[in-house]
Amino acid sequence: MPKPSTRIATLTGDGDDGWAIFYRARALKAEGREILELTIGEHDVGTAPDILYEMHRAAMAGHTGYASVHGIPPLRQAVADRLSAQHGHAYGPANVLIVPGAQAGLFAAHHAACDEGDVALMIDPHYTTYPGTIRAVGARPLAVPARSEDGFQPDLAALAAAAPGARSLLINSPNNPTGAVYSRDSLEGIARIAEAHDLWVISDEVYDSQVWVGRHIPFASLPGMAARTLTVGSLSKSHAMTGSRLGWVAGPEAVMARLVTLATHTTYGVPGYIQEAGLYALRQGAAAEAAIAAPFLRRRQMVLDRLAAQNRVRTIPPGGAMYVMLDIRATGLSGIDFAGRLLEETGVAVMPGESFGQAAAGHLRVALTLPDARFEVAIDRLLDFAARI
Repeated sequence: MPKPSTRIATLTGDGDDGWAIFYRARALKAEGREILELTIGEHDVGTAPDILYEMHRAAMAGHTGYASVHGIPPLRQAVADRLSAQHGHAYGPANVLIVPGAQAGLFAAHHAACDEGDVALMIDPHYTTYPGTIRAVGARPLAVPARSEDGFQPDLAALAAAAPGARSLLINSPNNPTGAVYSRDSLEGIARIAEAHDLWVISDEVYDSQVWVGRHIPFASLPGMAARTLTVGSLSKSHAMTGSRLGWVAGPEAVMARLVTLATHTTYGVPGYIQEAGLYALRQGAAAEAAIAAPFLRRRQMVLDRLAAQNRVRTIPPGGAMYVMLDIRATGLSGIDFAGRLLEETGVAVMPGESFGQAAAGHLRVALTLPDARFEVAIDRLLDFAARI
């Protein structure tokens, strides 16, 4: 067999994609064991029936052929209107490219920002796919740690030190895995660094509808930043449409035109009937997004209430997103060892912090994604296990 390319063989760097616990949990479920999964950001409810009905209607109406690679004009306009309202900066359809999910958007944005061999900055902890996405476009990921002791806010001094010679910076607020919502001071500091070092900022804002404390500040809304920001979003989290694979990249018109060329040579667009359903979903307004987010806020409080009654596990209360990051360093176990034993001994699956970078070592990411009663059982088992060890 011919040798695969170096790029494809080294996407995960050391060969670990960070999902070992998730794979093990699914294997145990396949064997018939009851597993309480708090691993991935998958809602415990499916896509709303009215959105699915619109998808069916659009398919039956004939929207099953090739759709515009850019995205259908009404959907691009709807995304532009949403972003214009959030950012205080006027977007039009030419500023928006519809892509098959935010992951495709991150891939496209890094293609737009980076050449072969360029340094692409990201903040650690980071979502598991970030380093591989950067490697996939031929760039070199460089992680800049954010510390638990600082609420996982970006370390501006460390970012400034890493910025010379870099081409891009990937940020994510509200943050996966930590739940941190970046403060205005943090974002303004990043803006100064981006301007000083002529960086593209790729802003992953897929959790913008899940903010529990303070408010979400879109990075492109900061003075002068719209011209150097590529904003990535999707309907996966805001509308429980994870399997529909529908997202966007938004940015300067000239760059979006280039990204259409990239999409023509890669994804060739998103099915029209899915786009029609996404348009319908966006038109339901903020109330629909709030209804999807509400269970995660409720379960966040359930975790905080239980943590207050013990002293083995700590957390920084998340400001947003559908996760809680737990600090289990007091147990003496790594996140990997704790998560592995927790799964085998109690049937509760959580993600070790080490899956998201070394800055999260000794932590666990808990997804708030089981119905309340089962979620309570899972959290109680986790805390009982921490107490025993």
